Amino acid sequence: MRSLMSWQEISRILIAFGVILAVAVLQKQSTLIAAITVTMPVNVPLAMWLLYSATGGDGVSMREFAKSLVVSIFPTVGFLLAAWMALRADMKLGPTLLAGYAIWGAGVLIVMLLQKRLGL
Repeated sequence: MRSLMSWQEISRILIAFGVILAVAVLQKQSTLIAAITVTMPVNVPLAMWLLYSATGGDGVSMREFAKSLVVSIFPTVGFLLAAWMALRADMKLGPTLLAGYAIWGAGVLIVMLLQKRLGL
């Protein structure tokens, strides 16, 4: 019988809670430090560790995954740029997030097409 939650799932929740708590505290001191905290790689090392464990440290799998991570960051950058531009245009949070996710979704499609066509 499987336990309710694995250690990996619990650790992800604890890390996410810690980041949210840190941002709530740090944003009063420095928006830059809060932003750095929000954008720090939390899930990436955990995912790399899980893949490393699952594949026995297979170098090919790890390299391919790391390459995919690099390519996949571009839609997220697009989200952030769209959100920044929307906020500069005095848009409310809801439309800002919708614009960001629209650009992110378009970016994901582009990445998938490039991966299929060019093998990225």
